Amino acid sequence: MEEIKASMAGSVWKINVSVGAEVVEAQDVVILESMKMEIPISAVGNGVVTELKVKEGDFVNEGDVLVIIE
Repeated sequence: MEEIKASMAGSVWKINVSVGAEVVEAQDVVILESMKMEIPISAVGNGVVTELKVKEGDFVNEGDVLVIIE
């Protein structure tokens, strides 16, 4: 199991994956918006999305878990 975490505080602008989707290392899975900038959050390895911990519009803090892949 791999937890993909927020690298900084911001709003979840877009979620690019859904539960059951296969992801590859470095694929952008979530895009955060902070201070008018878009910050892509990438998968750190290959796997399948098993859980989305956030939804679009949510505010997250640095270190919050966004997506879980296995």
